[in-house]
Amino acid sequence: MEISLFFQTLIRGWWIILLTVLFALAASLGASYMIAPQFEAISRFILSPSPLSAYPAEELNPNTLLQSIDTINNQMVVNTYAEVMRSNLTYVNALDLLQLQVDDLMDYSYEVVVLPNSSVLELSVEGPDPELTAKLANSIGYETIAYTRGLNQLFNLDFLDTALPPTEPIRPQPLRDAFLAGVFGLIAGGILAVLNDQLRFSWDRFRQNLRVDASTGVYHRKFFPEVVENELVENPDSVLTIGIMELSGIRDIFDTFPAGGLQRIFQRVADILRKELRGNDVIGLWDDISFIVMLPNTTGLAATRIFERISEALCEPMDLGQYGTMSDLNSYIGGAESYYDTTAQELFEKASESVNQARHSSGNPVHIWKK
Repeated sequence: MEISLFFQTLIRGWWIILLTVLFALAASLGASYMIAPQFEAISRFILSPSPLSAYPAEELNPNTLLQSIDTINNQMVVNTYAEVMRSNLTYVNALDLLQLQVDDLMDYSYEVVVLPNSSVLELSVEGPDPELTAKLANSIGYETIAYTRGLNQLFNLDFLDTALPPTEPIRPQPLRDAFLAGVFGLIAGGILAVLNDQLRFSWDRFRQNLRVDASTGVYHRKFFPEVVENELVENPDSVLTIGIMELSGIRDIFDTFPAGGLQRIFQRVADILRKELRGNDVIGLWDDISFIVMLPNTTGLAATRIFERISEALCEPMDLGQYGTMSDLNSYIGGAESYYDTTAQELFEKASESVNQARHSSGNPVHIWKK
């Protein structure tokens, strides 16, 4: 169920997702054309024992080569050669070999890594000029080999692969970057769609709380006319009936009865109205002692039967429990049926007049105005 609601949220926010994806794609393509291409040249080196001829005669024995291999297997040795390759001394010597200055290569960078479980070193150089990146990678390699051979003759560092000028930049790559931007846009758009739905739901609930009475759960008086006007505008060819239900029985006790008791009476009345009315009917408060209802797609004749049932239900005395009394609501109901040219204000006026007629009509507590 939660997955279904999640997908419904994404469908409702499809336009947010689309805009986010388009923005991400536009930003990616714009950056691809604005950023200078960067190339990467890679050279690899292998560290191995020197030939037996390089050892002094007095040091030669059957285990000499095996000892050298075991020493290389110690990663500390390979890491030491990697640090020599990373050193500033090696870098400056490589620049001298190329007849360049440090300021000439401010846009270039390099990194040395030891490949896992091996005695192979990998040097990568990044920069805007593919030819120069390859030359710099090889120059650093030459200087490292020359320096380490002067330090230690037991191990030999040499090129495994020399760097070649790259033909394709490593960044930007418009197609790859656009694809990644599209994926990011989908994810970000989905998150924004969910957040938007949550914020909209929270805002709608906040607005609904302002429009609805907290105690009874029905519309406040000042918002009910808006509901009726919207219904008349959206369904101009449909008939509707409104009804005002005056609880005359509590008029005399309204100012003296405890607020909690009055609140309980109104809650009971609201429950009765919900029970007798349909799901699309709207209930509101009209004044201090009256409710008002709107019955869409309901004629005055049909509304009369509904109001008569409500009147009978409201005739039953209400037990107020801890307040130690029974309340007789003595209700009167006045309604008005709309026509194609009826305004909301006219409906309210006619319904109020109908309440007065119901109040003064003996034996008939329900009266409906029809044009």
